[in-house]
Amino acid sequence: MIFKPKFISFDCYGTLINFEMGPTAKVLFKERVPADRMPAFLDSFRAYRLDEVLGDWKPFFDVVENSIQRACKAHGIECLASDAVALYDAVPTWQPHPNVVEVLQAIAPHVPLVILSNSMVDLIPHSVAHLKAPFHAVYTAEEARAYKPRMQAFEYMFDQLGCGPDQMMHVSSSFRYDLMTASDLGFMAKAFIDRGHEPTSTEYGVSRLSDVRQLPALLGL
Repeated sequence: MIFKPKFISFDCYGTLINFEMGPTAKVLFKERVPADRMPAFLDSFRAYRLDEVLGDWKPFFDVVENSIQRACKAHGIECLASDAVALYDAVPTWQPHPNVVEVLQAIAPHVPLVILSNSMVDLIPHSVAHLKAPFHAVYTAEEARAYKPRMQAFEYMFDQLGCGPDQMMHVSSSFRYDLMTASDLGFMAKAFIDRGHEPTSTEYGVSRLSDVRQLPALLGL
């Protein structure tokens, strides 16, 4: 099936940029968390991050700080004040997944590119610069005053673009943060880039892509 959306919106971290919060934490805590307990510790850190974004908006630094503190408490690990700073400060250094830059550059002349990210106004420009593509718009949770998967984040994007979900495609590597909500909101099309960090599903009307280079074909490019 070929889609002709008015805009194509992307999740940023995990989908376009290699989200290295787990690997960064693994290095940071390697002397405090035994190797056999590290997977469970990182799973807790991941789960607490999701829990932290489901309530009222707070700065992303607070999301990271609260999540790592809760993971440390759950596993009886010492948490230092510097841990959240190290994790947060690593974000601007993360690079795009392979082939992402080329795909974005191929799509941009035909469909306006949009980012909707669980990020901050002062944080996201570093990542956008790594992507080297002409984005029509970049929206953050800070501006929306809500994080995905909350609908408020998506609704902010619709209001800014003057475009409803029935005219848009949304692209993400996460069902829990993006594609479940995108399905509920009625996006024209949803593309799941399977990067192996979440289970796949056939229940949300997504086009599953094993490689980001398959995306232009969904747009007839």
